[in-house]
Amino acid sequence: MKPLLIFVCLAQPLWACPAPPEIAPAMDRLIEQAQTAPSAAAGRLASAGMWREWTRAPDARGQELLDEGMARRQAGDLRGALIAFDTLIEYCPDYAEGWNQRAFVRFLSGDFAAALPDLDRALELRPRHVAAMSGKGLTLIQLGRIAEGQDMIRAALELNPWLPERRYLSLQPEAVDL
Repeated sequence: MKPLLIFVCLAQPLWACPAPPEIAPAMDRLIEQAQTAPSAAAGRLASAGMWREWTRAPDARGQELLDEGMARRQAGDLRGALIAFDTLIEYCPDYAEGWNQRAFVRFLSGDFAAALPDLDRALELRPRHVAAMSGKGLTLIQLGRIAEGQDMIRAALELNPWLPERRYLSLQPEAVDL
């Protein structure tokens, strides 16, 4: 009996990612702040608050992976960033920001088709993730699906009217150049 018990214990991950933090109440407040912001500066403050919530990883290991990936992306090391986000997603598959950040790296790499399923997963996990919504809109536009992309940007703007992506709502099918 004990060897089986040991086998079962060894088959379990030694370090499992906990559930992502509960951010819905804070996000409700931040979305309301963005929607009622009297100025662009106030809108940017609400947006920054949203980013603080989205980038709170489930635990220290998840946070290290997220921070490493974001630092590598900002330094232009897209391959290193992709590896960090792949590791984060493997470790914390229910953490939306891992998916969103990997999609962003894929977008920056020009791999729009690969970015789209990551954005879909991020939005499945966090349906009101405004950045993933606008990122999906930009990705769809790059894929030539301009009307769909604009619809997604409009949906994001309903939650946060201060997004700079609103400038892509006037695109015509022949004018796709992000």
